[in-house]
Amino acid sequence: MSGWKFWQSEPKKPDFIKEYLERNAQKIPGIRTLDQLEFVVLDTETTGFDLKKDQLISFGAVKIKNRKIQVSESVELRLKQKSPVSQSVRIHGILGDEKALSPEEFAEKSIRIIGNSILVGHHVQFDLEMLLQVYRPFGLGQFPNPVLDTLSLCMRLDHGPLADYSQIKAEDYSLDSLCQRFRIETDDRHTASGDAFLTAQLLQKLLILAEKKGIDTFSKLIR
Repeated sequence: MSGWKFWQSEPKKPDFIKEYLERNAQKIPGIRTLDQLEFVVLDTETTGFDLKKDQLISFGAVKIKNRKIQVSESVELRLKQKSPVSQSVRIHGILGDEKALSPEEFAEKSIRIIGNSILVGHHVQFDLEMLLQVYRPFGLGQFPNPVLDTLSLCMRLDHGPLADYSQIKAEDYSLDSLCQRFRIETDDRHTASGDAFLTAQLLQKLLILAEKKGIDTFSKLIR
């Protein structure tokens, strides 16, 4: 859903949003192999988990091209807060007000990073909804990009697409648990860019397993 009410006029889209939508007008061919796909693995840090009350603090992203993590292209952007945040957030060092961007600066830089890649995250829908809170005033109500959740992908690979996921222990599929299972070092945990990098490493492991199970094209991966 777009998030706009029928009695409200749709916000005017700035050029960077128009360009982003144009780039996503052409869909990824279903026969494209996993090696040919480009991913943006992302994470957000927020003041909490209430979509109605909490604020986005930072956005981290890393790109994967040709199955390789593009470390030099990893980014972390911080958003200026429209209201004071809790002391606990400040203590953890998430905020860096001197580097924080205005909503428009943040929206433009982050949307250019996202581009027309496949968007990946762990519990990714929460991250995308937090980003949309920033993007909606600039006319973007939903993402046209394909989306892949590493949590759902791992469950699918473990139990098959028809499994009753409600019977699966959620704690077994936390990012920490999966990093431990796949022997991924968690040195830079709980920062947006750090968690994005960990999730990118997890995605690489999952793509290898996917290929072994015959999931070797874009259409099979996103199914």
